[in-house]
Amino acid sequence: MGTDDRRKIIIDCDPGHDDAIAILLAVASPKIELVGITTVAGNAEVDKTTMNALKVCEIAGLRDVPVAKGAGQPLVRRRETASDIHGDTGMDGPELPAPTKTAVSEHAVDFLIRELLASDGDITLVPVGPLTNIAMAMRKEPAILPKIREVVIMGGGTFGNWTPAAEFNIYVDAEAAKIVFESGVPITMFGLDLTHQALATEEVQARIKGIGNRVSDFVVELLQFFMQTYKEVFGFDGAPIHDACCVAYCIDPTLFGCRKLRVDIETKGEFSYGMTVVDMLGVTGKEPNANVALQLDRDRFWTMMVDTLNNYAKKV
Repeated sequence: MGTDDRRKIIIDCDPGHDDAIAILLAVASPKIELVGITTVAGNAEVDKTTMNALKVCEIAGLRDVPVAKGAGQPLVRRRETASDIHGDTGMDGPELPAPTKTAVSEHAVDFLIRELLASDGDITLVPVGPLTNIAMAMRKEPAILPKIREVVIMGGGTFGNWTPAAEFNIYVDAEAAKIVFESGVPITMFGLDLTHQALATEEVQARIKGIGNRVSDFVVELLQFFMQTYKEVFGFDGAPIHDACCVAYCIDPTLFGCRKLRVDIETKGEFSYGMTVVDMLGVTGKEPNANVALQLDRDRFWTMMVDTLNNYAKKV
């Protein structure tokens, strides 16, 4: 595959164990050109998520791709973090040295705008945390909208994990999510209906451990911590690698079964704030505005994950 065939993406993230795996997958795939990484407050404060992104770049050997720090607060509401799931650092578990790589001075929103305006309309945005940076960029410079090939979002679902109705990424900044979902750009949504199917069980972790390189060992450390918190908080028998699903879609969309549906974001409900209201039966009569991922080919998904992580150099 030539470099011209690779899909250009920018990952907007809040690392985060599954964010880290998403980055590692993108770096190792010959089908992806990673244009940049932008960070946002979400799983932890933005200084911590930026540090985590830099640490992941270090272990992946990623030196030339810029990391830009973004929004530290939601558009309207007070910040919430997910320390119960990801630990105080946002990526507890593995012990990693301080990175030598540093973030660029440019704010993530300005980085997104500059890269999109200079592009041929071939950049896919992959936001796997709260949508604050993406919404701010859309509001600050609407000329980027026709330049966005697609926005592949990890967030939402027909049920919640932060409240009974709302998934964490959408809940943390539902006002930003509303801006993005009403922007008119092509959207593919990976909500909990799909990502809970991507469960890294002990059997899956054994397959990844068998790869035997530094990165696969790091992924197993991430998964072991993540699986333990998911077991304690939700009673799961594995770690759902939510964010990696978005990158996997950019690598091979045929891994997923999707439907064009209407998705509206609830910003006013007392009990339903942050809900992605998915019109599964078409009862609203509104035009679909999102390609919603609902089914995962688990066997092919994990085979692709293992094959891609094999691209990292063997330990010496």
